[in-house]
Amino acid sequence: MWADVDTKQDFLNYSEVAELVAEVVRDPAMRPVSVGVFGTWGTGKSTILNLVEAKLVAPEIKHNFIVVRFDAWLYQGFDDARAALMEVIASMLIEAAEANPGILQKAQKLLGRVNKMRALGLLVEGGALAAGIPTLGWAAKGIEAVGDFFAGSADEADVEAVKKTGEEAKKRVAGLLNAEAQRTPPKEIAAFRSEFEEVLIGLNKTLVVFVDNLDRCLPKQTIHTLEALRLFLFMGHTAFVVAADEEMVRHSVSEFFKDPGDRHVTDYLDKLIQVPVRVPRLGIQEVRAYLCLLFASAGGIVSADKIEALRTALEGNLRRSWKDEPISTEQALSHLSANPPAEVVMGFGIADRMAPMLATSSLVQGNPRIVKRMLNVVRMRAKVARLRDMPVDEALIAKLALFERCTDSTAIAHLYNEINAAAGGKPPILQTLENLREDPEAFKNECPEAWGAKSEFIREWLSLEPPLAETDLRPLVYLSRETTPLRALKGGLSAAAAEALKTLLRVTNTASPSGRNAIAEIPRGEEEDVMSNLIESLRGSRDWSSKPTGFDGAFLLAEHSSSAGSMLSTFIHTIMPSRLYPWLKIMVKNKNWFKNKEAQ
Repeated sequence: MWADVDTKQDFLNYSEVAELVAEVVRDPAMRPVSVGVFGTWGTGKSTILNLVEAKLVAPEIKHNFIVVRFDAWLYQGFDDARAALMEVIASMLIEAAEANPGILQKAQKLLGRVNKMRALGLLVEGGALAAGIPTLGWAAKGIEAVGDFFAGSADEADVEAVKKTGEEAKKRVAGLLNAEAQRTPPKEIAAFRSEFEEVLIGLNKTLVVFVDNLDRCLPKQTIHTLEALRLFLFMGHTAFVVAADEEMVRHSVSEFFKDPGDRHVTDYLDKLIQVPVRVPRLGIQEVRAYLCLLFASAGGIVSADKIEALRTALEGNLRRSWKDEPISTEQALSHLSANPPAEVVMGFGIADRMAPMLATSSLVQGNPRIVKRMLNVVRMRAKVARLRDMPVDEALIAKLALFERCTDSTAIAHLYNEINAAAGGKPPILQTLENLREDPEAFKNECPEAWGAKSEFIREWLSLEPPLAETDLRPLVYLSRETTPLRALKGGLSAAAAEALKTLLRVTNTASPSGRNAIAEIPRGEEEDVMSNLIESLRGSRDWSSKPTGFDGAFLLAEHSSSAGSMLSTFIHTIMPSRLYPWLKIMVKNKNWFKNKEAQ
């Protein structure tokens, strides 16, 4: 099995990209500079940050840089993103200045100023909570009402909410701030910037801040983190490297600023990020090399120096791929030993067969995290098979797992139904189609209707070793049911729709990549069934003064499907026929699926 975390080892040939980013950061003529490392979920953004950091802390240049890692997601819901980022940086500067008493005193003063600035933010709920003041939701209500003022839609209740917020603020803040702390935020920010620059000049170092996991954050957290870069810390002797899903950040800009228009959304990010770098999509050879390195590194059966030798050989071959042929399986294995373990040999064979389909499948597209998760499913099923003395090997399990990953629930259900209904677990249709692999037109004509849309993939898939027609495939169906039920537990949903439902019930924000990925997996025609289950769950919520669990998932699905949106709109009007709660009003008032219902 393989840990589903970012790594400091370059199994993806990303060293070239990392070196380009490091060169920008190391160049004094480029600073201050902001670099964006853009890529979708699971493509290896965090790994690239690790590789860039390794190049900046190398012994020969380590003394030139102070490297700070800031995980924006870690602070969500606990602290104001701007103050949290400044505190992390100030703490790192204190550590760097320990040998210089004069600079250390200035760095410590920086940290105190951050706390003052946090105190000046007591009128927002996050700042108040960070200071240990229970707000009981009063600030959130006031902030929602202020949003209505700017949108021109405030009503009498909104006015009262703003008044109440002001009154509560006076009560709670009174006596908490001393005279110095009551300086205005602009003055505090200016003082912070000045002292910050003095510390960096005194240390004669460049501060490099890596910002990660922005695309996991709520829009507010995302924007506040970006604003901290722009307003507070973007000055001489600094470099920022921001890893994010570009589209998710654009979505956050659009949500936070209430649909400012496509041009303004684009301008916002383009003005903030000076040097955009996109994670390269993996091709067939890169996926093959990645698979080989994963199989070689699993289980600790190959020594670290041999794995590094293999990694170096594969990386060199990929860099010369414009002129050299791909390294052969035999050559790759020779870097491990004269007699490599049988388990690794089998894994390399699987890598050869699966790489083309994993790189080209529209549901995988070479995504390293998806590839790793699929291999973990294969390894888990293989272990179950060994424990139960099932006559199947890992290559066969991998072939069926590939089918599940690259098709849909209808195609999967049809295959497994055919296996269960066939004598000896050997469906005649597989024999027929295997014999027609060389005739694409005849193959397509013989494909069952459930496989029609994926006939070309299935033709390539059946060409992979090992063949299936003469094998009892019932153990594979059993193993699949151990981890991926064919039908949902409720509502008669397909397996894919059931998994999507589980994810959407857990989603806690409308910028959730996992929520959007789950919706993309819902088979066409099942959106309404999934929404019906989500609404059924929401019916159990008695208090709607704050957002109930599961609503964000339902909201995302409504945005994706107009028919599902109509269902959610009807439900909302049923439980709130006269007036919407403020948080809900802000979420739905500009949505077509909701406005359309109001017009009926």
